[in-house]
Parts: sequence; C-alpha cells; structure tokens
Amino acid sequence: MTPDELLTAYDDQLRTDAEMARAREVTRIGPLLCAVFDHGGFVSYHDLGGVEGDELDDLIERAVAHYRDDTDVASFEWKSRGHDLPADLGDRLVAHGFEAEPVETVMIGEASLLAVDVPLDETPAGPVVVRRIEPGPDAEGDITRMLEAQESIFGTGRGPSVASSMAELASGGSEFWVAEVGGRVVAGGRLTPVAGTEFAGIWGGSTLPDHRGRGIYRALVSARAASAMERGVRFIHSDCTDMSRPILERSGLRAVTSTTPYVWSR
Repeated sequence: MTPDELLTAYDDQLRTDAEMARAREVTRIGPLLCAVFDHGGFVSYHDLGGVEGDELDDLIERAVAHYRDDTDVASFEWKSRGHDLPADLGDRLVAHGFEAEPVETVMIGEASLLAVDVPLDETPAGPVVVRRIEPGPDAEGDITRMLEAQESIFGTGRGPSVASSMAELASGGSEFWVAEVGGRVVAGGRLTPVAGTEFAGIWGGSTLPDHRGRGIYRALVSARAASAMERGVRFIHSDCTDMSRPILERSGLRAVTSTTPYVWSR
C-alpha cells in the first residue's frame, strides 16, 4: 500500500470512536471527541470540518472550559496531526495556554513485515529474555518495573498508572511485553489492538540507555507484531521518536504523517 492509502486507513479507522474505547467518559464538542482516561484528558477528531479563525478559537475555548469546569483532570492533550487543517492550529492552541510537546512521526505498515526473527547476543549481565507479562501473582511487580523503566526514559509523568495498566491487562485490552537481563527490565512496551479495525498500536517502546544498540527494541517490536498477527491484526501503527523511527523504517513501516501533542494544564 502507498503512504496515502495507509493514511486514509488511519484516518478512517482510527480517528473515530475506536480511539476512545477505553475512556471513562467521552463528550462530543462540535467535531471534537473529548475523553477522560485514567491518566488524564485527551482530545481527538477525524478532522475539524473546515473550522478556522474565530470559530476555531471558540472551539478551543469550549474544549478548555469543558476540562477546566466539568472534569477533575490535571491536564489534557489535544492530539494534532501534521496533515490537519487549518495550518495555524498549533499557533492558536499555544495562544490558548497549551504547550507543544516534541513532534513524533506516525508510522504504519503490515504486521507481517515486523514479525521476523531478531537474533540477540548475550550481554555481560546475561542473556536477553523477551516475554509477555501474563495475569497472575507476579503481574503487578512486572508492570511496576516496566513502567518505572519507561518513566526513567520518557520522564513525562503522564504515563499510565500501575492500576490502570493492571485493569487493562486483566481485561485483555492490551498486552504488556518486557525484555529482561539478569532479572532487570531493560525494555518494555504495549500492544493494543483496536476493536473493530484492522489496526493494533505499539506503545511505550523504550530501552534503557546502557542496553541500546543490541537489537532489543527490534525484538520487542517483532514479538508484539507476531502476537498481533495471531489476533488477526493486519496493520501496526506507532507514534515514534527520531530514535525509533529508523528501526521501524528498516522493518518496512512507512511514515504517513506527524503528530504533535499540545498539552493544557491547570
């Protein structure tokens, strides 16, 4: 498929109610879907329907007022995409008190391109073990260690909580995968199939700095893609940093657009 065809599938299948499936509540404000998740608020939409200028300012203010007055969230994210119109959306969000976070690239491709064997050499601390976290008595400790490793890398303070991750694990909504060396979690990530679509997302992929360059991230991606295929998933999508983009591109994923999170905080 061409990048344009992949982008059309992304817009039509993911930028819908499917993106809000795990929200505690969702309020529609014009073209916006304004959700509240355990980790905060989240705004998305298929498109803005031609809204611009003063009308767009009013729409932004209505979203801010909703989260400020009608919810208890400390912050919410307005997820913009690089191909969205109007072009001055980002400037208008900043004018309303939002802060832009780093731009990421939206990558999409066939899961079969990622599900390949990735040889892993033994490290000085021992072999690399890639495994899925299964429900059970050890799950909470595993997820805690995984999230702590991710927070040490990303440092946003806005990631999922242990409680919400445990609930997601119990429901089967997401799979949680880790790579360990000597019993230490050195990398981790989630696989989240999107019900009613051909997609699954790979999220939170990260490797501790002292274990990079060993193929661990690629092995985690491969394991998640293989599991996605067993679920009947066709496409994998990911919002990736400049660090992970080259790895996904070498695997055959295509860059289809960019995404910039704009965050409003009380």
